Order: sequence, then structure tokens, then C-alpha cells
Amino acid sequence: MMNLKSANIVVFGGINMDLIGLATRLPLPGETVQGESFYTSPGGKGANQAVAAARLGGTVKMFGRVGNDLFGQDLIRNLSENQVNVDGIARDKNNSSGIAMILLDSTRQNHILAIYGANLSCNEEQIKALESTLEETDVLLLQSEIPVDISLAAARAAKNREVLVIWDPAPPSKIPTEAYEFIDILTPNQSEAEFLTGIPVNDVASADTAASVLLEFGTKTAVIKMGDLGTYYASQYRRDHVMPYKVIAVDSIAAGDAFGGALAVALAKDNPIDQAIKFGAAAGALAVTKKGAQTAMPSLKEVKSLMSSSKT
Repeated sequence: MMNLKSANIVVFGGINMDLIGLATRLPLPGETVQGESFYTSPGGKGANQAVAAARLGGTVKMFGRVGNDLFGQDLIRNLSENQVNVDGIARDKNNSSGIAMILLDSTRQNHILAIYGANLSCNEEQIKALESTLEETDVLLLQSEIPVDISLAAARAAKNREVLVIWDPAPPSKIPTEAYEFIDILTPNQSEAEFLTGIPVNDVASADTAASVLLEFGTKTAVIKMGDLGTYYASQYRRDHVMPYKVIAVDSIAAGDAFGGALAVALAKDNPIDQAIKFGAAAGALAVTKKGAQTAMPSLKEVKSLMSSSKT
């Protein structure tokens, strides 16, 4: 499926340290529950997608902000070790690095409290640095862990240079009406699609309805990630449902980020949208078979193996 064309990816988004606890169940208000285990893992939706894209063969540059603290130092080092160019990451002396406190229950569904810290201080300084790289960029990946007006400015700058813009509206937050015209592909999950459209997404039919609303808003393609229900996508030219790959889940952290990074690489390499979504779905499926966020991002060999041995 993947051709030999280079994939130049720029990611502008959140960089966090994930603090992850596992328990059989979550505590009720005022209750203490003994947990099973705890670990830390570099995360942040932007950083996760950057690592995913790099492991899948993309040439990736990351833009964002971390605190001038130990977490920030570790986050930058980890990205660099994963072959992500970190020249676009600024150190913020006035704010701590972003963190996400994640609790996993017995079903390994995640419950997340994010404190974004330095991520929320992304500003025109990062936009100016970003603009200098866009001439040689195939895809810009955005999410919703930095100020939305900064993401909008980045999307506008990218479209002015004919760069493909993929926007993952996670965590759920309103996208300015004027932003949709700069978004080539919007990739919400079920809850994010409902947040944006007001339509509960619980099957293919409701996904189709929600996708139609997102197209009316102005995005060129809507891709709705539905977990065990697969992925539904719609554009002016095509609508289809991609079935999920069957795997044994360890935790659901960063599955959507693996999907986003993989989708960017596949599209940068000029693959058609249906094949790119299958590639993304395979990467997302593999991410849930391992613990953590960036540590769970699959390799190109693993994705190819799953795609060749499975049917969606």
C-alpha cells in the first residue's frame, strides 16, 4: 500500500507527561480505592501523533511548548529519541509542562484529567517558526490542546501554502466557524463528533448524519473514529465505513493519536483516502495492545503485518 514518496509531517500541538494509574474500578466521591499499578509515559496528543508518524516512516517536526522543568526535559529527549525534530519546541520559564492524570479501570477504558500548563502559552512565536517550515511540508497535524486561535492561525498559514491540514478536535472543544474552511480532514471520535454536531454517534447511520453536518460546516472530509464500530468517513465525493481490526486491548490510551499519525503519513505518500484510513485503523488497533501513549505507537512493520493478516 505505502509507496516510496517521502512524507514530510509537521505537528503543532500538545506535549504532556502522562501519569497513569490502573485499578479494578474508579473510586466514588470521597472513597479511596487501592490501585493495581502506576507508571509515567510521555504523552500529549500532538507529541503522540508526531511519534506515531515518525515510527511509520514520516519525516516529522514538532512545534509546541514545554515547561523549563524535568518533565519538559524528558519530553523533549523522548521525542528526539523517536526521530522527531524538536527544534520547534520552546521552553516556557513561566509555566510547568503539561500533564495528564489517567485512570484505567478493569475494562482498560481511560478517564483523563489534563492540566495543559505550557501548552496553553503557545503563541505567535510558534506560528512564525512554523511558517518557515511549511514550504517543504506535506501535512500539518493539529489537535485541541493548544489555544484554538493559534491552531486556526497555523491552519490558515498551511492552506495558504497548499499544505494538507488534518485537525483532530480532541479534547472536545468548539472550533471557530471560520476555521472549517481551512480543514481538509477533521477526525473526531464519537463523543467529539457529538460535541461538535449535537448528534449522538452510536452506529453507522448516526455517524453518517454527523459527518454530513461537519461537511456543511465546511471541512472537506469528516472521519469519525468509532472504536469497536470501526471508522466512518465522508466527503463530497465518497462515503464509506471501514471495519475495525480485531486485537486484544491492554489499554485504550492514544489509539486515536496512532490513527492520526498514520493517516498523515499515508496521505503524504499520496495514498487514496480509503487506504489511508485502513492504514490508520491498523495503527490505532495496534496501539491498544500495548501500555502507554508514545510507547504504544506501532512500527511500520507491525502495521503492515496486521493489515496483511487481517481483514477489515
